[in-house]
Amino acid sequence: MSSTTGSVKSSVRTPANSPAKDARSAGIVSEWLERLNRPVTTYYVLVGVTTVLIAFGLIMVLSASAVTSLSETNSGSAYSIFFSQLVFATVGMVALLIASRLSVATWKKLALPVLVAGLIFQILVFTPLGVGVKGNRNWLNFGFVTMQPSELLKVGLALSGGLVLSAKRKQLARVGHALVPYVFPIALLAIGLVLVGHDLGTVLVMAAIVGGVLFTAGVPGRWFALSAAAFSAMAVAFVVTSPNRLGRFDVWLGRDTDQFGPARQSIHGRYALADGGWIGVGLGQSREKWKWLSEPHNDFIFAIIGEELGLPGTIMVLALFVVLALACYRLVMRSSDFFVRIATAGIMSWIIVQAMINVGAVIGLLPVIGVPLPFVSSGGSSLVTTMFALGILLSFARAEPGCAKALAARPSLLKRSFAVLPKRSRS
Repeated sequence: MSSTTGSVKSSVRTPANSPAKDARSAGIVSEWLERLNRPVTTYYVLVGVTTVLIAFGLIMVLSASAVTSLSETNSGSAYSIFFSQLVFATVGMVALLIASRLSVATWKKLALPVLVAGLIFQILVFTPLGVGVKGNRNWLNFGFVTMQPSELLKVGLALSGGLVLSAKRKQLARVGHALVPYVFPIALLAIGLVLVGHDLGTVLVMAAIVGGVLFTAGVPGRWFALSAAAFSAMAVAFVVTSPNRLGRFDVWLGRDTDQFGPARQSIHGRYALADGGWIGVGLGQSREKWKWLSEPHNDFIFAIIGEELGLPGTIMVLALFVVLALACYRLVMRSSDFFVRIATAGIMSWIIVQAMINVGAVIGLLPVIGVPLPFVSSGGSSLVTTMFALGILLSFARAEPGCAKALAARPSLLKRSFAVLPKRSRS
């Protein structure tokens, strides 16, 4: 009798939706939510996303630039562009580490010097040191290195916006205090100097920085509508007065479909995405990089990603930028320092809007404007300054309540590595 009862009991199974299983699931969810709520979460997410984007970018530059390195450089090597990008990534890593170790108070002191340095370099563009590239005069050539000073201006706009608007926080309800002196003359001068060099793509990104800064500062929304209308009118004027930009709009609107003319870049970019399909043709196996698609390692590297890695590769890149945006948003919401909140919003607007413009141009949602994909595209000035900006965000994340203390309490990677080694006996 007892054996029969035992067999009956053993055959009874716990229902799939039993209270015990629900409790375990709720416990796992609460544990993960608790982890996400830790003060070091923002810091480690920023570190992880930045590391993955930079490493992935180096891999894709190596793949996309091999043909161009052989045909358009004098090195005779398929790796010259990649090695150059690797050097800039190393310089950017040094800049990131230094920036991440500076305090928020130090960044408040450096905000205006960084802006002034960017303005001075941008003015030098119109001297004999300046170099024009594809109709845009926005480069400086020092002989041993070239740089794009407008990239430094992006950092200056974000930091100076945080400094000026945090000092005038109580007066921002009045539009005069919101506009002067940040919009007039700081932002107007910075954007105007870049406009004189005819770099409309960079101007759009800088306008996004100013918009993100003002929005986070709490400027009334009606002023954004008026500013957007004025800026759109200015952009249209610059387009219709430039045959090059007007041609790009004709391509975007489908009026020009000559694949051997201005439409070549857009058409072959979509060819690359179509060839990649669901799973891609394989890393390093792109056909469009063989002189069909110009700038495969720069402005159109997203097309090469889609061709070689397919839909999963493109979705992964987009997901990384979404995670980066969420980490920045978390930093804005959790920080009590108004300067940190505004400057973080400016840097976030810069990186995310620039990524949207680049991807939108590749997939045909936007006209080809000519801005690189942050962290991924080849380009020294863009990579170094973007990594420098992420170092600033890491500095802000370290200032989050409890973060610095938690990081200091954890042993370093070197100590953790030596801890697994057997200890030598003293006997």
